[in-house]
Amino acid sequence: MKIIRAGSLPSGPGPQDYFTGTVRIDPMFQADEPGRTSGAHVTFEPGARTAWHTHPAGQTIIITLGRGRVQREGGPVEEVTTGDVVFFPAGEKHWHGAAPENAMSHIAIQESIDGTPVTWMEKVADEDYNG
Repeated sequence: MKIIRAGSLPSGPGPQDYFTGTVRIDPMFQADEPGRTSGAHVTFEPGARTAWHTHPAGQTIIITLGRGRVQREGGPVEEVTTGDVVFFPAGEKHWHGAAPENAMSHIAIQESIDGTPVTWMEKVADEDYNG
């Protein structure tokens, strides 16, 4: 058994190469080998969002506070709110972030394959974010 105390891992800003706007990442856990799962609590200020990206084993996000937006490539921009759970299948190009006028926080859970949990791509244009 392993207990990781809340707040024991340092918070950090979302890297500008992969995020638009103000984003804070609070790491929650990283499984020990042979496990591959990691999780973080991510907070987006209004209008902030990820860049387009994929996950080799998919990703689950659990909205813990506020209102946000999610989109998969080729699909509509969809609103999410506290309590919603979103699953992105393996390899599905997508983005997620806060609504224009509201902050949003979520827990992100994903697995690494060959040491890689995510492949980052281009930033989401304002026109795409606004639907």
